[in-house]
Amino acid sequence: MRKVVMSQFVSLDGVVEDPGGVEGYQYGGWAFRFGSTEQQQVKIDELFQANTLLLGRRTYEGFAAVWPTMQGTGAYGERMNSLPKYIASTTLTEMTWNATPLTGDLAEAISKLKQEEGQDILIFGSIQLVQTLHNLRLIDEYRLMVFPLILGRSRRLFSDTSEMQALQLVENKLLPSGVLTLTYHPTK
Repeated sequence: MRKVVMSQFVSLDGVVEDPGGVEGYQYGGWAFRFGSTEQQQVKIDELFQANTLLLGRRTYEGFAAVWPTMQGTGAYGERMNSLPKYIASTTLTEMTWNATPLTGDLAEAISKLKQEEGQDILIFGSIQLVQTLHNLRLIDEYRLMVFPLILGRSRRLFSDTSEMQALQLVENKLLPSGVLTLTYHPTK
């Protein structure tokens, strides 16, 4: 059975999204200013352990607008562009970039994907989708890159409506930039 793996950049205070309007923290800037070769390798390994991307509508739209024409991304970009993508959306009617809409009951659709042969099903971003799948107990692995800063505002990884779930730390690594990678599995 395939695993559903969520991967998130998160600040020390749990922020996973651009804080909007905070000087010096334009989209992605708060995370990418800590970039390192080691961090890039973690993301490369992660992408090549998956053969399917699962995205929410907003993340899909943002990625599909830039990845197909992004230059200088090498094997990583080729992999991003070639992987099949499943999109959780009730509003999109047309999709490109190897994307297929998930139709019908979301839990059922994800369960079917998990039953297929293959590597991990990887979720990048897609905060609302992650929260929904967390509450449905459909995430098999939580991968966090925790950045050493406090942003103070914006969307957090888990909201007030997230259900409690105990997790077990299965791997951690401190990168030279101060970024901490954490991998958790749900406890049964």
